[in-house]
Amino acid sequence: MITVTQSALNQIRKLISDRKTKPLGIRLGINTKGCSGLSYNLQYVDEKIEGDETLKIEDINVYVDPKATLFLIGTQMDYEEGELESGFKFLNPNEKGRCGCGESFHV
Repeated sequence: MITVTQSALNQIRKLISDRKTKPLGIRLGINTKGCSGLSYNLQYVDEKIEGDETLKIEDINVYVDPKATLFLIGTQMDYEEGELESGFKFLNPNEKGRCGCGESFHV
């Protein structure tokens, strides 16, 4: 369904280890937001939500919101660090366009 680059896995590991209480993993979903309509959402998972699809990627559990599954098929999650900006990036073949600031997308 989705792939996660080594850079993203390393950042997830760092975020999990820096957190006071160790989560079960991370949850990937989609929210309605921004000028193009949709945005990616990452959250810590402290309790599994029934219906979430669970992907085990190396030692990381990635839970996928079932409402987001169709939007995420084939997506690659990456993490990039730049001089002025860093963050998770999503390369999603289902996207038809993005807003000018890159915060939201539409399918």
